[in-house]
Amino acid sequence: MAAEIDSDTADAVGSLALETVDHRFKALPPDATGLTVGALAAERRNLFTGGFTTPVLALSAESLGHNLTLLETYAERHGLAFAPHGKTSMSPQLFARQLERGAWGITAAMPHQARVYRAYGIQRIFLANEVVDAPALRWLAAELDADPDFRFVCYVDSLRGVELMDEALRGVSRPLDVVVELAAGEGARTGARTEAECAAVADAVAATATLRLVGVAGYEGEVPQADDERVHAWLRRLVALASEFDKAGRFASTGLDEIVISAGGSAWFDAVADVFAEIPSLSLPVLKLLRSGAYVSHDDGHYRHLTPFNRIPDEGALQPAFRLWAQVVSRPSPTQAFINAGKRDAAYDLDLPEAQVVRSARDGSIRPATGIKVTGLSDQHGWLTTEEGGAGPELEVGDWVGMGLSHPCTSFDKWQLIPLVQGDGTVIDYVRTFF
Repeated sequence: MAAEIDSDTADAVGSLALETVDHRFKALPPDATGLTVGALAAERRNLFTGGFTTPVLALSAESLGHNLTLLETYAERHGLAFAPHGKTSMSPQLFARQLERGAWGITAAMPHQARVYRAYGIQRIFLANEVVDAPALRWLAAELDADPDFRFVCYVDSLRGVELMDEALRGVSRPLDVVVELAAGEGARTGARTEAECAAVADAVAATATLRLVGVAGYEGEVPQADDERVHAWLRRLVALASEFDKAGRFASTGLDEIVISAGGSAWFDAVADVFAEIPSLSLPVLKLLRSGAYVSHDDGHYRHLTPFNRIPDEGALQPAFRLWAQVVSRPSPTQAFINAGKRDAAYDLDLPEAQVVRSARDGSIRPATGIKVTGLSDQHGWLTTEEGGAGPELEVGDWVGMGLSHPCTSFDKWQLIPLVQGDGTVIDYVRTFF
């Protein structure tokens, strides 16, 4: 069942347009200082001629809309509920659009992220981690007590975790819903390593009055030496664990109306769809919850290579939505150039940016960045090599270089207000992030 956008969420997201443009937001036009974000968006300035300073990160309006629609229809086609991972963008505006496109709720990784979600009215949160921070747990308990419609689910993967959660939540009026996390294998990240350990954690949950077991979950992206066979095998272990818990009565007498089974990053959601389609009939309906998040912007590197749509082209294709624009500020030799974007502006943890196009500072023409390669990043500079042929030798100081990025999660987090740009360069909105 998809979530609905209530008036509180709409009002909170709408209030972002009232924020004042000032020095906090890099790349925005200096002459826009004092305007509200909404007023600046209404001016429909051009990214290249409207006074924006470089570097500037742009998000394609067309590609964003395409990606939102594609995952909505994919989830519907495969009978999956969808709680996209909000850590990717940390943008309430994008959360609202994901919910409008059928999302069940939004996934978080940390309690702080859940606080941001609640500030913008998100009513269903799946936190894919064990929460053992007592102040955070007490805050969650207060949120649950204050709002009977708020649904929150998080991982639990250890007996000590259950003990700490129980201690922090003593006296709550509503128990905290938890799913036991099954690790993706030895050497994987978090999660109980064996089914026996999972059962012991589940029994510890049952012995408390503060926690309620609602299902099982995990992250198939951590399967060691992941390939199609290994990922499918681990997902079948996860489904079998839920079935065994159900047969043992671990979901009985807890007031549940559904059992949660959740997995799904951005690299193997096709395998999740395959295996979740095989889930046997259990004593209650099953919420088959997918959590992929990087799809919203996709990228030109890591996820371009890993996306399941490469394996299932008949299902569609995601579109990279980010382009980072920087200017050439130095041309010390025929084979070297420097741009004014570096590690503070571009993701670099997985791959370096990819030079794609050049916009001439002389006449505004745009040409392919043939023969231009990003070879390194300093804090505030990008190192380019320029080879013979194509745009390389013609690259001049003042030209704009448009680059594709790799890894959405470490692209969004470097920008607090991101222009949403149409194909003709018109900026139609600004996406606020909270990292």
